[in-house]
Amino acid sequence: MPALLARVRKSARRHAARWALGLLLTAGAALQAAGWLHVDTVERLDTFIAGLRMRVEPAELDPRVVIVDIDDRSLAQVGRFPWSRDVMARLVTQLTHEYGVAAVGFDVSFPEPDNSSGYGVLQGLAEGELKDVPGLERQLARLQPRMDYDGLLAQALAGQPVVLGYATSGSGAKGVLPPAAFTVASLNGRTLDAYTTPGYEANIARLQQAARGAGIFSVLPDRDGVVRSTPLLQRIGDGYYPTLSLATVAAALNARAIAPLWEGTVDTLSAAQRASGGVDAIALFHPDGAIRIPVGEGLTTTVQFRGPGGPSGGAFRYVSAVDVLHGAVPRDALAGVIVLVGTTAAGLNDLRATPVSAVYPGVEVHANLIKSILDGSFKARPDFAAAAELLQVLAVGVLLAVALAVLAPAWSMLLAVATALAVAWLNYWLYSAHDAVLNVAMPLLLIVALFVLNVAWGYFFEVRRGRALVSRFGEYVAPELVAEMAENPERYSMDGESRELTVMFVDVRGFTTISEGLPPKELREYINRYLTAMSEDIRDSHRGTLDKYIGDAVMAFWGAPVPFADHAYRGVATALLMQATAARLNDEFVRRGWPALAIGIGLNSGLMHVGDMGSSIRRAYTVMGDAVNLGARLEGITKVYSVGICVGAATRAAAPQFAYRELDLVRVKGKHEPVAIFEPVALEQHVDAATRAELDAWHAALALVRAQRWSEAAASIEGLRAAAPDRALYALYAERIAHYRAHPPGADWDGVTTFATK
Repeated sequence: MPALLARVRKSARRHAARWALGLLLTAGAALQAAGWLHVDTVERLDTFIAGLRMRVEPAELDPRVVIVDIDDRSLAQVGRFPWSRDVMARLVTQLTHEYGVAAVGFDVSFPEPDNSSGYGVLQGLAEGELKDVPGLERQLARLQPRMDYDGLLAQALAGQPVVLGYATSGSGAKGVLPPAAFTVASLNGRTLDAYTTPGYEANIARLQQAARGAGIFSVLPDRDGVVRSTPLLQRIGDGYYPTLSLATVAAALNARAIAPLWEGTVDTLSAAQRASGGVDAIALFHPDGAIRIPVGEGLTTTVQFRGPGGPSGGAFRYVSAVDVLHGAVPRDALAGVIVLVGTTAAGLNDLRATPVSAVYPGVEVHANLIKSILDGSFKARPDFAAAAELLQVLAVGVLLAVALAVLAPAWSMLLAVATALAVAWLNYWLYSAHDAVLNVAMPLLLIVALFVLNVAWGYFFEVRRGRALVSRFGEYVAPELVAEMAENPERYSMDGESRELTVMFVDVRGFTTISEGLPPKELREYINRYLTAMSEDIRDSHRGTLDKYIGDAVMAFWGAPVPFADHAYRGVATALLMQATAARLNDEFVRRGWPALAIGIGLNSGLMHVGDMGSSIRRAYTVMGDAVNLGARLEGITKVYSVGICVGAATRAAAPQFAYRELDLVRVKGKHEPVAIFEPVALEQHVDAATRAELDAWHAALALVRAQRWSEAAASIEGLRAAAPDRALYALYAERIAHYRAHPPGADWDGVTTFATK
């Protein structure tokens, strides 16, 4: 027992600081969950998750609600919208008499009289220019019923369960409002927190009086322009008026009243309950009982969007309005259903931004509300939401703050992921199975924050413990490879070893002249720009190791400490890239009035000794050997042959993906065996036909030189010079041929050029 207590105390001392930080994060999250802090990021994330929940929940077709769509096909056949009222009258008659729908809700309004029949024009003519025409007045009286389109629609509406739609506005009053669901006076002194609007654009009197009722089809988007909820009732003057969805359901169910519930139930509306507390819900009383609709601030309810919306959305059946007019819809598709008349035509501008789609048909917003009302199922924040969210944050925070500090990284990740999945599953289960909307962003963010805290804590302490190792690597290895090596130090050794590598030497042509012609400050900028660009090409393009800078020269190699089987390819590709970079730098330098920039690059591949070399005072991770020395000689040889890059035969053989121009057979200082040297031109697939022909002609001419066929070689070289006069290599060989013709090398000549200096 004493030993166990000692281990516990030791663990507590070790993890106390991390536990304290974790609990501090938990406390901050609890303040947000309790409503004492308001972080916009958390609230926006909750809004995003709410939309995600809607998109995840499957959409099932509801046969009780059908949308009669004034779609593009209807507009093409009937004509542009708004249609004349005689057409709307036929549509209403078809729906109510022929199809026997339960109710019709219009997501359109009729705020102006319809004079499209031309009856007014004829009547004016009969009273004016044509007043003397016998029988004209009698004929007009006989035609009047047929040409009174508003009258035809009013006749179709009379006695039918049809609800007209209308819009609210910021100012002005147009048309006639329907009877209010209830008034301020009926509240017995209570005040409802409802959206109040001073203006409206309703329907003309004769249509409104003929219809069963009317509902507000205006929806109120959130600040970001997205529709997530809508008021069930809005206040206009002293009356409270229902939304289109609520009014349409009321017509379908022959409802006798719409009333607020004051912390009561649908069958208990006592004076005592009206005298205390707030509004709990809106009740729709109908002959078979009552439907209780929970509401939030402003008498709003959350719209449960089902599916992406539209005819292919899968939540509601769409039928074309023109098919209804022609009777082409099967009767059983509409009999006894609630119909909403609306539009998905883009030109009629009834598309809304919603959490499930940026172009959601406005009529389907009302369809979703009708479905929720019929089902008596509403997604809403329950009374226990705030307490549940706070409890969840505290439970998750305390658990992870304590556990993640003591667990190994793999177990920490497993616990964090499992906790996040459990929180997400519980939230979705409450949402889908119990219609309970709870915020979940804060617990999820807390899980991430605690996990990151513990990973970061462990990481930084691991870094501190491993700092000596990383520092040791950093003494010898190029900085860009230190991090990779530090991740798996056991794979790398700084001890000397022999390995096949490719080495590069780069030098600036005429740097002495350049340095004499520039002021010190500009010279420093000149060399810094050059070295930075070359280093970036070496390091970033093909993962080369920067060995050292020697004045204006750069040394690099490929294949160590990180091994690359294609080290020669990487070296040649980098050399070509560096020459392109040097050309761009040269253009920039010349524009600035600086000396021109030209570089020579030597590359060689072979067995080299690589490792930690130096003295007890200063050491470096570098390469040595004959192959390295040859690489340095090849850089110097570039000046002789006036080429930008010179590679040895071993590099050419190890990187056959490139096309090369053979330059010569040379014997460099310190080497007895001659070596072939080459200039890489480009990747084989990038060599065009003209360049290929030039290379073939050159190699043929070089063979003639080695065969001592001077006249033929001279003619070939002259042809090449005429085609490419700027290529100094051809001029060099023309001079050599002239020399050999004057001073024949002898029959035993091996074709090798010997260099006596470095």
